[in-house]
Amino acid sequence: MVVTTKDCTALSDAELEELADLGVEPFGFDIGFLSKEREEWVLVTTVRDGRKLRGYSFCTLERIGGTPSLLVGVASVDRTSRAESALKAMMADQFRRALLAFPDEDVLLGTRLVRADGFCAFTGLVDVVPTAGHRPSGEERAWARRLAKRFGAESRLDDRTFVVKGDGSAAGGLDFVHPKVKLPEGALEVFGAVDSARGDRLVAFGWAMAEDLAGGKFSR
Repeated sequence: MVVTTKDCTALSDAELEELADLGVEPFGFDIGFLSKEREEWVLVTTVRDGRKLRGYSFCTLERIGGTPSLLVGVASVDRTSRAESALKAMMADQFRRALLAFPDEDVLLGTRLVRADGFCAFTGLVDVVPTAGHRPSGEERAWARRLAKRFGAESRLDDRTFVVKGDGSAAGGLDFVHPKVKLPEGALEVFGAVDSARGDRLVAFGWAMAEDLAGGKFSR
């Protein structure tokens, strides 16, 4: 797996078309949608197996209220036996960049999940929410609102379930699925109220601890 990250502004129309071709219906992101996302996010990461594109992610490293944050706006991984490896490689590169941007600090990973399998992106993180049977605290609900606002969907968020209701239009998020992947306990349960086909998304976040980032816990 070869991972490359560059500024979104350096992404050509031909490359955008290649990203769009990776999408799988009904949740694939088309080139028109990705063209807009190119303007919204700072970095784009691609993962290749040889010359074959296996996954991509639009993200940004920024501080939200002073808190170091890695935000994944749109991400997609193809449906092959190597999907999990592609996701791990993609996240490893982004966590490496988070370490460089925010040395000696805990970093929040925030995104919207299209499917329950997307929780695999949070492997190794602590205090991941939402989780089954956990009643979000006031601070956790506040973080869900902050992230939903950053994703342009604050008005459609239920801050108790963390579900952003779809409005029929295309919606970004992390789209990953692997039939053999081991999901965190309760992952399917928290997706009970999510209608991904309608455009619903689940706001999720967790913390990469400074010592884990520095110690290479998230490296491939």
